[in-house]
Amino acid sequence: MCFKKGNVGIISKSGTLTYEAADQVVRQGLGITTAVGIGGDPIIGTTTRDAVKLFMEDPETECIVMIGEIGGQLEADAAHWIKENGNQKPVVGFIAGETAPKGRTMGHAGAIVGGKDDTAEAKKEIMRSCGIHVVDSPADIGKKVLEVLS
Repeated sequence: MCFKKGNVGIISKSGTLTYEAADQVVRQGLGITTAVGIGGDPIIGTTTRDAVKLFMEDPETECIVMIGEIGGQLEADAAHWIKENGNQKPVVGFIAGETAPKGRTMGHAGAIVGGKDDTAEAKKEIMRSCGIHVVDSPADIGKKVLEVLS
């Protein structure tokens, strides 16, 4: 079972990593409040920051998983908002696309690195500096969620 009711909220630019993260969380004996797939296209309806804010305000969500990717500033904006608002709940983060060639569109139009601040490494550093528990592999998401909730 990929999804089970629980206390972890997921925000993701990747559909595949959304259900991968949910499955890992469930395998750790936890469950999901809501999973928000914002997609990675250049024009979106909900930003990562907006979704994080909703999870911070949700009394059922005790931990947030934030999955981003190369390109754009959505993850950095969310990370700075989290820090400015006092890291009210633990956030586990992952950025996909670390090995993608610079300047090349990967998968869809949103996943392209335009500058040094929207690389995977730069985003992970920003997230870490804002108090987010960053994992370097998507295979570690569930274990890190369990660790920060224990």
